[in-house]
Amino acid sequence: MSAGVGKSERIMSIDVLRGFDMLLIIVADRFFRNLHKAADTNVTGFLSTQFSHPKWFGFHFYDIIMPLFLFVVGAVIPFSMGKRIRTSEQISDIYPHLIRRFVILFILGWIVQGNLLELDIERFKIFSNTLQAIAVGYIFSVIAFIYLSKKGRYWLFAGCLVVYALLLTVPYVPGEGRSVLLPDKNFPIYVDRLIFGRFDDGTQYSWLLTGFGFTATTLSGLFAGEILRDLQDKKSKLKRLLILGVAGVALGLVWNIWHPIVKKIWSSSFVLFSSGLSFLLLALFFYIVDIKKWQNWSFFLRVIGMNAITAYVLSHVISFPGIAHQVLFGFEQYLGDYYAVLTTLGGFGILYALLWYMYRNNTYIKI
Repeated sequence: MSAGVGKSERIMSIDVLRGFDMLLIIVADRFFRNLHKAADTNVTGFLSTQFSHPKWFGFHFYDIIMPLFLFVVGAVIPFSMGKRIRTSEQISDIYPHLIRRFVILFILGWIVQGNLLELDIERFKIFSNTLQAIAVGYIFSVIAFIYLSKKGRYWLFAGCLVVYALLLTVPYVPGEGRSVLLPDKNFPIYVDRLIFGRFDDGTQYSWLLTGFGFTATTLSGLFAGEILRDLQDKKSKLKRLLILGVAGVALGLVWNIWHPIVKKIWSSSFVLFSSGLSFLLLALFFYIVDIKKWQNWSFFLRVIGMNAITAYVLSHVISFPGIAHQVLFGFEQYLGDYYAVLTTLGGFGILYALLWYMYRNNTYIKI
């Protein structure tokens, strides 16, 4: 890893959007869950539901977090890899960077959710985390960026959706019959359990063949990045982002009629719908931050977004609410059920202070 990436190389609206996504990951779900336990109102119940995943079919706001993470990674590729390609003597010079990033993301995924730190082979999971999904989507999207034309990349995006949709509906699952988009009855989950064996993550999430979906989601972000890089007029950029966003949402909803939106197996309709929402969110942040220049408020999110991987890993490995409890325990007697809300915010405050310190010292952990 390295530190000290210059701020001038950053795209502010993407950093802010990344920070927004990280905020949802590291504090929002726990906050709204604890708030509902304490308040138990219809409003807090609705918010708590929206910050949890549906059991299977459908879409909650919380479901946008992981695809938005992949989308933002893809959006940076035209800038970061474009520069790397221009400064490399030959394309093969890029491969060590790709392999290194892929390996580091997989290892971090093992640390976060693969039980690596338990040092117990019986508890180890090979593929079970967002960072590993990013690793897959990133490496294939970069290869596509290097070797395919822009039209070719769009064809690859469509091909990933079609191939994965066929894998979800055509093959036969031993003991179950033809693959269907239901828990434990789809071909991708069968393949995961067949190949990973005792190292499968043991959930209803699919990972290996779902790489087609991860790649398509990351490619959608790459398309957004190309819009921001290639078009000169900001209003034209905004218009293109909005058009693709609306188209993605609409196509995802239409396809949902025959091919349901399911986050746990990353169905192709889910890719279209979530990518469309990601385009719309990027358009919103681009309008506010880069067109209207309303930027002062965004400092809070930039601090998080510019060290997103650090924030993600630390929030999953260290119990910051537990640390906050060591300082704030005296308030428990007065707050009752609301005490968990306080420790959630206190834990986030500790993590944010660390990220702010890194930001002020121009320290950005880059994989």
